[in-house]
Amino acid sequence: MNCYYHPTTPAVGLCKHCQRGLCAECAALVDDSLACKDRHEEQVRLINQMFEQNIANSKRVKGNYLRSALFYFLSGAAFAAFGAWQIKWAGAQGIFLLLIGLFLLYAALTNFIESRKIKK
Repeated sequence: MNCYYHPTTPAVGLCKHCQRGLCAECAALVDDSLACKDRHEEQVRLINQMFEQNIANSKRVKGNYLRSALFYFLSGAAFAAFGAWQIKWAGAQGIFLLLIGLFLLYAALTNFIESRKIKK
């Protein structure tokens, strides 16, 4: 592959923004990435910043799943227990509350399983 701006010169890498081949003369090092010199340096800086923010956000996801699982478990247990207790007096309403509780317990289980998939 040759440089986009100097077609007779071999490229040393690709611009992270436009993916064009760059020779040593046309390449600018932005953090640990290459950019077209005097053209895409700011865009590459922003892309790198966005990647860093995404990495930081992904580290918080596991905690969010665990907090949701705990909330769903407590709510589901309360609804299921109250619904089971109310079946003999309220009939269909008790069954409905029991079903809501079971659904929330299912949501707790799925959130817990998802949290286990995420490595810190």
